[in-house]
Amino acid sequence: MEKYDALKLENQLCFSLYALSREVIKTYKPLLDPFDLTYTQYITMMVMWEENEITFKELGKKLYLDSGTLTPVLKKLESKGLIMKYRNKDDDRVVTIELTDKGRELREKIIDVPEKVYCKFNADEETLRMLKRNLDDLLKIDFN
Repeated sequence: MEKYDALKLENQLCFSLYALSREVIKTYKPLLDPFDLTYTQYITMMVMWEENEITFKELGKKLYLDSGTLTPVLKKLESKGLIMKYRNKDDDRVVTIELTDKGRELREKIIDVPEKVYCKFNADEETLRMLKRNLDDLLKIDFN
């Protein structure tokens, strides 16, 4: 191994993850455009479809998003009538996000998006499952 091999872009795990993430998000774009959703709005809605109601803090934790990123996403989803947010009556520091009827209806309309994306991957099912498990394991690492 040469002295500067560690600095080569082709040797960076983080770059491969970054580039793959960008490519996957690009794959989602034409599928989400008809629903007027960005990828970040879409994954936010995925959590909302699972939870129906969740605190801002918990939502950010599930999505690995800080408040500076999550706030405008929620504002946009709220303006589209897909969610509503309100302060907890017992503790006004806690913001609750709740799915609206319109947000629930979107779930039925968008249900085939994951399958369409999955079909774009040119790999067998077990390879993709293993990749998902490995990525989930990496997400458990405390990088702080």
